Amino acid sequence: MPKTKGRAAQKLFQKIPIVSNLVLVLVLVLFLVQTCSGFTLSMGLLKVGVPQPWEESKKNLRYVRKAGVRQFVSHFNKVKELKGDELLWGDEVEYGIFQIDKSKKEIRLSLRAKEIMDTLNGKEETHQHHVEGCTWVPEFGGWMVEATPRRPYSGYAIDLLRVERNMRLRRRRLLTALRDDEIAPTVATFPLLGALGDDGTVPPTKVGGPRTESEYIGDGIINPHPRFGCLVQNIRSRRGEKVNIRVPLFRDENTPEFKDYPPAKDAGCCGNESLQVWRYGKGDASMEKYGRDYVVVGCSDSPKDDLFNDEGDKDGLITLKKYLVDVRCEGCRGLYYRSAPGVIVPDADWPRNGDVVVGSEVQDIPGWIRLQNGYYLPIKSDDGKVSFLRQVSGKTHSSNEEKRSLGSTTPIFRPQSNNGMEINVGGGSMALAALLEEKLTLDPPTSDAKANAVNDLGLKIQPENPNEETENVRPAIHMDAMAFGMGCCCLQITFQAKDVDESRFMYDQLAVVAPIMMALTASTPFLRGRIADTDARWGIISESVDDRTPAERGRQCEKRTQEELAGRGKRRIYKSRYDCISTYICQGTGNNGNNTMANRVLNMYNDIPVPIDQCHYKILREEGVDPALAQHVAHLFIRDPLVIFDGAVEELDDEVQTEHFESIQSTNWQTVRWKPPPPRTSPNDPHIGWRTEFRSMEMQLTDFENAAFSVFIVLLTRTILSFDLNLYIPLSRVDANMQRAHSRNASEKGKFFFRRHMAPLEEGDDGYGVKYTSMFARAVSSFDSLPKASPSNRTHGDREEVDENGVSTQRRKAPVAPGSDEENSFEEMTMKEIMTGKGDFFPGLIPLVRAYLDFINSDDVAHAKITKYLDFIEQRAVGKLVTPATWMRNYVHNHPAYKGDSVLTHEITYDLMIACKEIGEGTRHEEDLLGDFFIDPISTSGAYDVKLEGRKVKNDDLMQLVRRYANRQSFSETRKTPADADKVL
Repeated sequence: MPKTKGRAAQKLFQKIPIVSNLVLVLVLVLFLVQTCSGFTLSMGLLKVGVPQPWEESKKNLRYVRKAGVRQFVSHFNKVKELKGDELLWGDEVEYGIFQIDKSKKEIRLSLRAKEIMDTLNGKEETHQHHVEGCTWVPEFGGWMVEATPRRPYSGYAIDLLRVERNMRLRRRRLLTALRDDEIAPTVATFPLLGALGDDGTVPPTKVGGPRTESEYIGDGIINPHPRFGCLVQNIRSRRGEKVNIRVPLFRDENTPEFKDYPPAKDAGCCGNESLQVWRYGKGDASMEKYGRDYVVVGCSDSPKDDLFNDEGDKDGLITLKKYLVDVRCEGCRGLYYRSAPGVIVPDADWPRNGDVVVGSEVQDIPGWIRLQNGYYLPIKSDDGKVSFLRQVSGKTHSSNEEKRSLGSTTPIFRPQSNNGMEINVGGGSMALAALLEEKLTLDPPTSDAKANAVNDLGLKIQPENPNEETENVRPAIHMDAMAFGMGCCCLQITFQAKDVDESRFMYDQLAVVAPIMMALTASTPFLRGRIADTDARWGIISESVDDRTPAERGRQCEKRTQEELAGRGKRRIYKSRYDCISTYICQGTGNNGNNTMANRVLNMYNDIPVPIDQCHYKILREEGVDPALAQHVAHLFIRDPLVIFDGAVEELDDEVQTEHFESIQSTNWQTVRWKPPPPRTSPNDPHIGWRTEFRSMEMQLTDFENAAFSVFIVLLTRTILSFDLNLYIPLSRVDANMQRAHSRNASEKGKFFFRRHMAPLEEGDDGYGVKYTSMFARAVSSFDSLPKASPSNRTHGDREEVDENGVSTQRRKAPVAPGSDEENSFEEMTMKEIMTGKGDFFPGLIPLVRAYLDFINSDDVAHAKITKYLDFIEQRAVGKLVTPATWMRNYVHNHPAYKGDSVLTHEITYDLMIACKEIGEGTRHEEDLLGDFFIDPISTSGAYDVKLEGRKVKNDDLMQLVRRYANRQSFSETRKTPADADKVL
């Protein structure tokens, strides 16, 4: 264990002669001042200290990565058994502060965020007596503040009414701290960021600077907290160049960049039946080919949108290779999993002949592949004479009798094992000879390597016409700094789970929902003073913090090796550190503890690359961390820490602190984040359990909208848990959804991959041979005319098998998604179908939430408010109400100063932001956006409780107050003389 400054100080303390307590204290303070490079004060994940420059921090990168894994292991073993926590949750709302010039109709960033935040937190301190309150924290931009409720919401229905009330309180209190020429609408981004040169902020800031080196914005707009500036500079330094953000530009009738383009189709470059897709984070090749002012886009119905390869140099999606299990020995039936190359795990469910597994070859150990459930398989026998696996096309799916019988009562034959202990294999011996029964006869492998390569997800790719243009090149909005991404505001929700298993399961389920909710809340149509051909912020942020080296991004031109970096800066990394998740982490155990399908689920749906640090993975497994979670953590730690503070490297105690783990965990910004309980350093520290953070939703203009979506997400989590829903789809489809969710008007026009049957499989195989029958289908069609089975009348066949709680076996197995090939488990659905239902097999998310409310029998007051929220979300989902992005586009299009050139002027932006402010404060109603849902006006009145003061009033103030009321008519009448009274009579 490394020595700490505190321990060194303690030794010195013991050696000093005791003169007086005061002298000892002074000596200790002086020692700490001299030995610490910078005084640090914890502020959540923000520290006030001295961050190390990149070149200096590089020598500590390896130590921090290793220490971070040690800290996770130590802390995980302490808290993994925590159970029984109640649902607690909270939201985060971010605000941008703008300065307006009414006379000139101009608008700029107001860089008073820190001053405003300090003022608001000071007022919170004096209003601790009030039950409802706010917490204000810094954000990236010098014009941004973030606010959360001071105390979390509880797991009771009545507490859902607090959400909008607290959001309105936050807006009201923020208004009290603004000047007369400042506004703070809840918009996703400032439309003119980077478009105004040196005159874009108040006070003015010069463009450029050593941190950003930007052509559009200055270092002065960054929050003065040292962490943020260090992030900017270190991301650029690690990457080896400035970040490169290129977003498709919207084409209007007079957009100058399109003057040499052929006439546009009615619905853009992709026609009426498809959405234009921006493949964010995959534009290096097009950058090299076309330059920074152009970007290659795709179409959502194009095979290229679903193209998979393992080369990493194309714009299509990336997936792993597929291997067919084909053990070619007499009587062999399949393969055991290996926990490491050469170490068999006979107690885990294992792949049979005919199964298709997804994995990647282990670079350092030829002849082995690592699967997506964290286990390993050999490609051949040790002597190389017997083939076990062969690579197949991506369109190949598992096909064997046992696959079709999963979930039934038929026992699966297993050979005898040594009490579940691992068996070492070596010397070329055939330990797999114990696997008996039929051998699957397969066609001989093709000699065409390309035919075996993974090239799609089972979708037919027609040969391309060589005469057709293969790339759709569009003018782009170029940006070059982290501020363009991290300057976006959003809405985030964090939930406390009852235990670690529930937190991991919700992580997986919410990852599927994340792109859907981003499209439904889209509110980012303007960037750098131009109209974008996208509606959402995520890809902008993803590219703005992309610190990958050229080699990590798949560019072969990178020659240098940087030994200090993770993977020496050359490991292929397929995503930015701000992106969708790359692996599901729930091990797949059902509510009854059945782990039969756990590993198959992870192989079935984890179909994209998950680069990991093999050394860290080995350590995690040796310390008892299960394969799925070990893979997740080892994947996080392929990244380097971006900010290291002086005096906080080897000085930290890895058995007590988790700062190094959090330094990497907190800078993996994914659509959902799994959060272990923080360490408690004092008995007085609050207890915080296992949490899952939902991060994809966009900022809405009103507190009503933000509250509606927040409440919907928390209710959806309860519905999934109570109804045993299963939302799993392959992660490649989640990635495709995320790309589609950025598209213009994706909520109304787009289609998204979603699971066909969220209820457990009861009959059939998702479309092959036998018609699929689910619990939901029976509920709709009244198919089940038989009496329900009671606990004492459990049978197989036509009736359900249920336990003493009335829960069927299939429902207990639901989270492990048995019985379906990955391609047949999902289909493309519209937003309307996902949210409101399709046919008799898919009831829709909103009806299921309504059913859950009936199940819990919520009180009338809460039910009425929640119903209003659900009605609003449903109207947006079916297209009756538009997203904020669409409303903003329409507003600009109809503005008298707009020239149809995709340009936002000062005047247009000023009027737009004033309109957004008025909508948020309830003084303006837009029917297209809100329909019949009206917002009560918000003002500074009632922002804080008024104290009944007893202090003395100054003479001047007293006289002024008295005069104010002495002139009132009622008071004047009391001063009339009797004679005056007679005259009146």
